[in-house]
Amino acid sequence: MPNWGQVITAMVTPFDSQGRVDDKGVERVVEYLLANGSDGVVVAGTTGESPTLTHEEKIHLFRLVKSIVGNRGSVIAGTGSNDTASSLELSKEASALGVDGLLLVAPYYNKPSQEGLYQHFRIISEAVDVPVMLYNVPPRTSCNIDAKTVLRLAHDVENVVAVKEASSNLVQVSEIAAGAPEGFLIYSGEDGIVLPTLAVGGVGVVSVSAHVVGRDLKEMHRRFFAGDLKGAQELHFKMLPIVRALFQPTTPSPAPVKAAMNLLGLEAGSVRLPLVDANPAETAIVKSALELYGHI
Repeated sequence: MPNWGQVITAMVTPFDSQGRVDDKGVERVVEYLLANGSDGVVVAGTTGESPTLTHEEKIHLFRLVKSIVGNRGSVIAGTGSNDTASSLELSKEASALGVDGLLLVAPYYNKPSQEGLYQHFRIISEAVDVPVMLYNVPPRTSCNIDAKTVLRLAHDVENVVAVKEASSNLVQVSEIAAGAPEGFLIYSGEDGIVLPTLAVGGVGVVSVSAHVVGRDLKEMHRRFFAGDLKGAQELHFKMLPIVRALFQPTTPSPAPVKAAMNLLGLEAGSVRLPLVDANPAETAIVKSALELYGHI
């Protein structure tokens, strides 16, 4: 099984004033994350605005981030899409670059059956020689990877070794934990329920809020696995206002976290259309949470 770590940040993609990938901004963000609790990063995931990144930009980002991180952490490439052939090609190219794993999101919009999901993930995973993390996020994809399908893949496909669960369904997470092969890794895909996910068998989180509270997220994991549940709960409660601010109902992620990064002086730039930047009221909520936390 891979040693990806406990806190993996689904990192933003910094853009310059012209909307282009900002290489210096990428390096600045990666270095900041590695110094502030992150064991690794997901590149070109949802938070990285993958739907608006071109194939060439994704390959560039995978290569760039891997060169920056080196052996200091894990680099997981977001290569999933709703087209199996395209995702297969991107996954092969990313694998050849030496990334530490692939994140494969459930195909969105076309709403495949469970058998379609199984075939999609199996074909891609068996074509590469790196570990694969499935990504279940029904609010974004309009389809759920059922626990039975996750378990079928975990048992049938050697390099399907993990799942990022963002279904809000702790019963489903529990079913996966109960039936998975030994060593299968369950990561929370929702920052608000990391601690409950750990309690039913999770090993870590693929996080947005780690851009802001990475050190406390890491410490929460340490306390939990050391048996200090009360201490872990204290940090869980402490981080909730940040989570609320970064996941506002009026504006989708990553607009709020980019606002937070910009407020912290890390210059992540704007989001790409069809997303729009957090408006003044939404940015004020982010700023207030950062002030309450003591960051600004």
